[in-house]
Amino acid sequence: MSEAKRVGTIGWFDLTIPDADRARDFYRDVVGWTASEFDMGGYRDYCMHPPGAEEPIAGVCHARGQNVGLPAQWLMYITVADLAASLAKCKELGGKVVCEPRSMGSYGTMAVIQDPAGAVCALIESGN
Repeated sequence: MSEAKRVGTIGWFDLTIPDADRARDFYRDVVGWTASEFDMGGYRDYCMHPPGAEEPIAGVCHARGQNVGLPAQWLMYITVADLAASLAKCKELGGKVVCEPRSMGSYGTMAVIQDPAGAVCALIESGN
């Protein structure tokens, strides 16, 4: 994620699973993505790039460290103006907070929610 995203837009996708190396290789071979490593402090996750592109479009992450407990699915990140207000509204409307807010460094602060039907997504308040 390299720039501030507009509120209401999908700004990123992550796949968090036990074996990110295997998933990295799977998507390389199936869709042609290339990977760059992202230091997670003791291990590496991956930013995935379309063929020939410098800018990544998604992440493939190990389910460890700060990623423990994230659902094993492609998780979309929706940009919100005020994360605390969005989480309060989520709970008010029958949703759940699956992963409490946490810093994503200069990218902002994120949390994972589940809507009343059971679908899961991440919300991110931009750091820029």
